[in-house]
This record gives sequence, C-alpha cells and structure tokens, in this order.
Amino acid sequence: MGFRIQIFLLFACLPLFSEEPEVLAPYRGPSNKGVNCKTLDGKVMVGYQGWFSTKGDSLGRGWGHWAKNRHQPFGPGNVTVDLWPDMTEYPSSVRYETGFKLADGSPAAVFSSIDKATVMKHFQWMREYGLDGAFIQRFANGLKRVDSKSHKDLVLSHVREAANRNGRAYAVMYDLSGIPAGGSEWVWQDWQELRKKMDITGDPAYLKHKGKPLVSIWGVGFDDYKPRDYTIEECLQLVEKLKKEGCAVMLGVPTGWRSLDRDSVTDEKLHDIIKLADVVSPWTIGRYRDEKSVANHKDKCLVPDMKWCRENGVDYLPVVFPGFSWFNLHGDELNAIPREGGQFLWSQIVAAKEAGARMIYVAMFDEVDEGTAIFKCTNDVPVGEGVKFLTYESKDPDHYLRVIGTGRLMLRGKLPVIKELPKKLVERGRPNLAR
Repeated sequence: MGFRIQIFLLFACLPLFSEEPEVLAPYRGPSNKGVNCKTLDGKVMVGYQGWFSTKGDSLGRGWGHWAKNRHQPFGPGNVTVDLWPDMTEYPSSVRYETGFKLADGSPAAVFSSIDKATVMKHFQWMREYGLDGAFIQRFANGLKRVDSKSHKDLVLSHVREAANRNGRAYAVMYDLSGIPAGGSEWVWQDWQELRKKMDITGDPAYLKHKGKPLVSIWGVGFDDYKPRDYTIEECLQLVEKLKKEGCAVMLGVPTGWRSLDRDSVTDEKLHDIIKLADVVSPWTIGRYRDEKSVANHKDKCLVPDMKWCRENGVDYLPVVFPGFSWFNLHGDELNAIPREGGQFLWSQIVAAKEAGARMIYVAMFDEVDEGTAIFKCTNDVPVGEGVKFLTYESKDPDHYLRVIGTGRLMLRGKLPVIKELPKKLVERGRPNLAR
C-alpha cells in the first residue's frame, strides 16, 4: 500500500504537460562584453546560413546542403558545394567523414550546423577577426515543416549563445523565397513565437537599431528569374505589423529597387514599403564581376541609392561578396566570378565607403554552396575523377576573415581608404590592428 502511495505521489508531482523545450526558452547564460548591440551603425555584419546537416548528427536529416540527394552518401556525383571547409580547428566530435578523399587518401570531413561546438567556433572567429555579428537566415518556406523548423530553432539557439559568449551581435533575417501567397503570415506567427517563448528581443546580444529590435525581411520586390507567389501588398502589411509592435525593420530588396527596373517589380508600392522601413539592403550578388563593374555600380547605384535614402529617412546597408561559383550546384562555370585574392571583395568595401556607407553586409559567412563563403576554407580539397572544387588560391584559410576585419577598420575611419588590398591585414586575436 505504501509503495502504491509513493508511486501515486511521484506521478502527481509530474507536470501535466511537457516542459518548454530548452531551445525555445529564454537565454540565461553568460553574456560577455564586445560590440555595441544598440545600433547597426558602424557594423560589418555577415549573413549566416547555418543550413548544413550531416548523416550522423543529432537531427538525422542527412547531408543537407552538402549533397544533391541528402539521403544518399555524400561523395563524388552527389555534391552541391564548390568550396571545402577547413576542418582543422573543429573538435573531432563534430567532424563527419564523407565519401570524398583528400590527396593523401584520407577521408574528407565536413561539419553540421546543428552542433553547438561548430557554431561556437564560427562566432569565435568573428570575434577574433573583428566581424561585428551575423544575420541568421531563417527561410520562411520551411517554418511549417517540423524537421526543418527544428533545425532552424536549434541553430538559432546556438547562434544566440555563441553571440553572447563572444560579444557579438545577431539578428533574425527572414527569407521569403519560395513561400506561397499569404505565406508572410508564417513569418509573423514565427516572430511572435520567438518573442514570447525565447524573449529574443530581450536578449543582450540581439541587435537593435534606433532603439528598437531589428528584424530583417529579405525578398521584397523581386521580379527576377521567376514570379513570386507572395505579393507586395502582404509584404507591406507584414512590415506595418512589425513596426506597430515596436521593431526596426530591414528590407532585403533587388538591385533595381529605386528605379523599379532590372530585377525589381515595377509596382511603386515597393517605395512605400521601403519608406516605412528603417534600413534597406539591395542584393547585388552577381550584379558585377570585376573591379571595373564595381566602380560602375557605385556611380549608377550606390551613390543615387544613398541620396534617395537620405531624402526619405532610410538607412542604407550595401552588400559585398568575395566571388561566386555554383558549378556543383547548377553545373555552371567553376569560379564564375573570381576572387582575385581578395581584391574583388576589397574593391566593393572601398566603393561602399567612398559612397558614404556607414554599415556593410557581407554575403556570406558560410555559404560554400555558391562559393561566397568567407570563413576558413581549405586549399587541400578532395580529389578524384570528375571531382572539382575551388580553393582559396593558396591564401591562408583565414585570409577572407582578415580582409573583412581590415575592411571594418577602414569603414570606421581607422585606416585610410586605399584602392589596393593592403599587404598588412588584421591578425587573429588583434582585430583592431592591421600589421
């Protein structure tokens, strides 16, 4: 009888409902001093995809964003990336062997974004080389799929902790690509969940701008390779709701947003949305290919864009990228937009500074899919018949982190504006000094 009473008391003390998953709970860990998270001004922010998964990681989603078929072995013939991450510094517990071989015959390894140690390492690099923080990408088209949302929530949780521990800033960037008509409501619902369950805007590392938590909506006003099902009107309604709730809003828009041409819709409501927002960031990947076209873009887009923004009270966040290649993803030319050892990237930072930019967005930190990554990648890439990967052209794995860190000093006026990539770049652990 006494035994049965003990069992009854044990179960009576259990909650009627399962406790909130830790990933959606407010952050209670340490928050170390670092960048000023109260403003986007003066910041060099990176885009952080965080979309990689592997066979053997804790979510079991296969080789996501590594392989064309994530449920098949990741090896020759089943690959979507053009750069290979330098895995030297990753703990052995988060290194996943693949079907590719290195020149010495050993198996090539990659990482999964869902491992906390991996995200911690990435934000450690941001701190060591002077990158101010990251916009964590949150693709809205996967918010209604349980496995996809679990991945997004877990990575966001890791980003939050990594930003706090490394004194970096972070903010959520919703990508509307691929959502159906009315899908912008998914973004609103998700943002409410993040605010209520995670208290994300109350987090000390969450980026603010103009005294308000900054949330980015990317994909507004595009009319590029195919029509988008969601409308300008619903984008306007989403921005209005976010503003009414007390958020600062950043919009990712097409290059032709101001003149309503090229990759932009022709609907003048796009201008109404942008005037309502706080920051506009035109997407420029692939819009220029060399230093000459970068200079042309500055004269025809950057300068008049910024003039329009000043007249309409909107801040301007130009995008820079190191190069481009998606041979393994789409079969196009390998090294389609060459990096030129960092000179191509540097020329964009110079152009932005000369045009009057006060902030810069780097696309992207970790996107090896389209060859735009700036994090540590290796020159010791997999080899074999039919296997093709880019390298960092014999530059050190941290070369592009150093280029961006040095560009940050130039943006802030701590280094003179020079056209050629400096021979002396910031060193690891000394982000405020180029040597």
